[in-house]
Amino acid sequence: MTDDSTTSSSTPVQEAWSDQQGVARATAAFVAAFGEQPDGVWAAPGRVNLIGEHTDYNGGLALPIALPHRTFAAVRRRGDRRVRLISGRESIPWEGSLDDVGPGTVQGWASYVAGVAWALGEHGQPVTGFDAAIESCVPYGSGLSSSAALEGSVAVALAELADHWHGPAADTDEGRAAIAEACVRAENEIAGASTGGMDQAASLRARAGHALLLDCRDGAVEHEPFDLAAAGLELLVVDTRAPHALVDGQYAQRRATCEAAAARLGVATLREIEPERLDAALADLDDDVSRARVRHVVTEIARVRAFVALLRDGRVSDVGPVMDASHTSLRDDYEVSCTELDVAVAAARDAGALGARMTGGGFGGSAIALVPAGSAPQVIDAVERAFADAGLGAPAFLVATAADRAGRVA
Repeated sequence: MTDDSTTSSSTPVQEAWSDQQGVARATAAFVAAFGEQPDGVWAAPGRVNLIGEHTDYNGGLALPIALPHRTFAAVRRRGDRRVRLISGRESIPWEGSLDDVGPGTVQGWASYVAGVAWALGEHGQPVTGFDAAIESCVPYGSGLSSSAALEGSVAVALAELADHWHGPAADTDEGRAAIAEACVRAENEIAGASTGGMDQAASLRARAGHALLLDCRDGAVEHEPFDLAAAGLELLVVDTRAPHALVDGQYAQRRATCEAAAARLGVATLREIEPERLDAALADLDDDVSRARVRHVVTEIARVRAFVALLRDGRVSDVGPVMDASHTSLRDDYEVSCTELDVAVAAARDAGALGARMTGGGFGGSAIALVPAGSAPQVIDAVERAFADAGLGAPAFLVATAADRAGRVA
């Protein structure tokens, strides 16, 4: 099945565009804006993280899947250093020179695009100016990595259009890993979001029908088969539509606390703290906030391992308690949940979900629920009623399947 399935609920799930639809939209926008055809259209997916939240910048493990929902970039190479950008989601276009792009010089959505070109140049890749028209069906501000999808769609376009690409071929996993590093640098240094690399890895390196087991210490990946339909299950995504932003300081604060704790404990990253050493490590810290943050990271990495072990044993229906424990830790120890996420998780569980948790950076965004196949309409109705009873705005929904990585689509 695909994530554009409909349900009997009065609320339809959010559908993913087909490649043909995305190409048509992006090409039409490009021609309307620039008066000529693009060199091609490239697309990159959003992602859902199954388990392993706020572990990436701590050298840990994460287990995302790529979504069928993608961002499409129609791109045409220029012979100069100018960049012209338009987006179907943004009313204001952007134009500038690559020579003027650097930390603090580009604001808003364009920083994720111009920043990618800048970062590739900083990595020694030959990047020229370009025109780009962006269209996307990745839910915006939902914690499903619309920013990584934007970065990835443009990055793979620039890689393919570049002269004399240096290093591993851009369509190999090694090349994609290098491109993902450039995208992370763009998000950190140009867009100003202190994120780790999990989102970009999922968008650029995932494989259809698989979850991506990402080791954030060395960037190594393993592809774990992930076929929920064969197990009689579905993954329901609840977009709470609560405000979600990674550049408001909360995310960066969590990262800084973890890095300071690692320094205090004498380790490079919190990944070095094994579960059996957790109590001793916590005793070496002198404040409760640092202890809580470290406890989440160490136990969350252990939960990724437990989740993967169940997948490999063919016991995906048993991962629910691991998901539940992850949400509790994110809510209580990492303090990145919110009322909307907690209501969504509780209502989904009460309606029969095997497990549920927030996904993404938190402070809003989305939750996921593992549900028996065919039960999504009932869970959707229950979540909607719970939101209404709590006086919250209406959420949105999609059913996620493991899709393929970024690439050229036209």
